Amino acid sequence: MTSAELQPLAPEISGAAIMARLDRLAAITETPGGLTRRSFTAEHRAANDLVAGWMAEAGMAVREDAIGNVVGRTEGTELAAPALLLGSHLDSVVDAGRYDGMLGVVTAIACVQSLAARGRRLPVAVEVIGFCDEEGARFQSTYLGSRAVAGGFDAVLLERRDAGGTSLAEAMAAFGLDPARIGEAARRPEELAGYLELHIEQGPVLEDEGLPVGVVSAIAGQSRLAVTLRGEAGHAGTVPMGLRRDALAGAAACLLALEAACRAHPPAVGTVGRLHASPDAPNVIPGEVVFTLDLRAPEDALRATVLAEVRDAFERLARERGLALEIETVHEAGSVACAGWLRDHVAAAVARCGWPVRILPSGAGHDAAAMAGVTDVGMVFLRCERGISHNPAEAITEADAAAGARVLLEAIETFPETRG
Repeated sequence: MTSAELQPLAPEISGAAIMARLDRLAAITETPGGLTRRSFTAEHRAANDLVAGWMAEAGMAVREDAIGNVVGRTEGTELAAPALLLGSHLDSVVDAGRYDGMLGVVTAIACVQSLAARGRRLPVAVEVIGFCDEEGARFQSTYLGSRAVAGGFDAVLLERRDAGGTSLAEAMAAFGLDPARIGEAARRPEELAGYLELHIEQGPVLEDEGLPVGVVSAIAGQSRLAVTLRGEAGHAGTVPMGLRRDALAGAAACLLALEAACRAHPPAVGTVGRLHASPDAPNVIPGEVVFTLDLRAPEDALRATVLAEVRDAFERLARERGLALEIETVHEAGSVACAGWLRDHVAAAVARCGWPVRILPSGAGHDAAAMAGVTDVGMVFLRCERGISHNPAEAITEADAAAGARVLLEAIETFPETRG
């Protein structure tokens, strides 16, 4: 059955209207002609104000919480019932695409507006949250807004400074917030019925399989390492190949070992995104190489297995090549499983909308990962062109925007009174 043959389960939400609002949000940028929107800036304020206006149009009571998230709420039929949270983030990386994060906020508002237009109220309250600072582009403080809501804000971050020397605490104060009151943004588990996030896939799987939507099983854990190999610099023309201690050749062997380990343990993925060779001269054998290693897997046990194999391979290669090896762990984040009952609920919504159910992990981080610290989480993926993200070329279609809205609306409207 094609989507065109489906009988609508509820009045369709306009994909064109969603895209138009996303375009309006994308116009709020620090860099004309591109999209850069970092937290606690004038652009953050303008985005919050625009989204707050849309929330009010949808009939929601609107507020800005103590960390700078914009929140809209519609009460349920049972005033004491917990709230179903919907949302994503409104900040961006530098030179971003216009759908990462923003799609989830705009679509959630459209769903609430559809419910209101039909006089449909749920037993639970429904809240839409536009989180601040998921990307951490200004202060390297990822999940700032969602961690505060989940009660996991680290006060040490307040001393972090941006490239201009402004601390996070100073930026928040200039934004009109009191850093001493951040704790007021935290929610209690008993207040919440769950969290649902619609997000572009940021990968090519759904497009490759011809599917508009997918159901997320887990958000991958991540290990980020800084690796240094030290050999001996020498003249490119006078040192025989068998007598060289070439740090760059050793690094190349390490990269291939990483690739082999990840290929042997799918769906683990490993990336070396930055590499610097010294002395960086065309006629000198590199004496030192520093590179980053990003390893991700949807299960922590799998990530640990691959990481152990990679470390063993690097140590062996360094010994064989006469190189000194240093490995520093600079970031570690555990995987987060989507709640089974909520994953199944989203899968049922996809099936009722007439599409095959494709369950897949997320290799990228999302606010859902932080929100899992306070409530059960679920996610819907929407395909994006060629899987491109964090890039101005990020693209979705109007039809797929409508498809994602339809699945999210179905999941909201049929949200179970009894959970877990």
